[in-house]
Amino acid sequence: MSGVKERTLGDRLREEYRIYIAALIIVIVAELIGTHRFKIGPGMMVIFPMFYGLILGALLCPQVLGFFKMEEVKAASPLVLVAISPFMAKLGVLAGADLPKLVSVGPALILQELGNLGTIVFALPVALLLGLKREAVGATFSVCRESGLGVISHVYGPDSAEMRGTLSIYVIGYIIGPIYMGLLASLIASTNLFHPYALGMASGVGSGSMMAAASGTLAHVYPDLADDILMLAGASDTLTGINGVYVSLFIALPLVNKLYHWLEPILSPKKLKAGEEK
Repeated sequence: MSGVKERTLGDRLREEYRIYIAALIIVIVAELIGTHRFKIGPGMMVIFPMFYGLILGALLCPQVLGFFKMEEVKAASPLVLVAISPFMAKLGVLAGADLPKLVSVGPALILQELGNLGTIVFALPVALLLGLKREAVGATFSVCRESGLGVISHVYGPDSAEMRGTLSIYVIGYIIGPIYMGLLASLIASTNLFHPYALGMASGVGSGSMMAAASGTLAHVYPDLADDILMLAGASDTLTGINGVYVSLFIALPLVNKLYHWLEPILSPKKLKAGEEK
């Protein structure tokens, strides 16, 4: 016997009830605000309720308004995986319902998933140069959307340095991701280098807000192909969310960890400074 009393569900509810009540109120307020779209030049910015929820939650932290205590912040960390689990189940249901559609599109949707590995190649060196340690692994192994949060939380734990990196990019992605994707879609479409269907598939990066911004912009640029573009973007986004879990586990994480061990001794700011002094 360890002598440590195991916490019951009732104990947790009594200690953490303020977290659940605040979360419910934030969800209601964010949903009442709703989704808003704004045109920025040729692109479109889409702001989803999640954005307002993130802002309201951040305002309640100990460093701002001080509504939550630090103990409550730590208790809320493991709840991230609980909140994501229904979304992961939804991805599986959507995949089963859209399976014939996904098969008919062909292997292009599967192959385009490999493009997400570009976040490792381009972003990991930059993260290391900025001084990030293990946070760089979580921040660069993918585009860090919901499925990525689930993977990192399962592999490294909700309180790990890798999870802090993933969660940081997740929040930043919700703030500037739709703006960036909308403007990027309009810019690439203006070059006429790629077929509209290819751009539609590329819009599905595993984020509903980013996919909506990019595909909405493309639908505006190609009104005659709008329905097909939106269908391909949705199918690609669904497949990325599901297939991305396996790509992250078996390809992205081993690759980013290997590159981290190779590059960290070379690109760490402290190592670079020590080399210059020599």
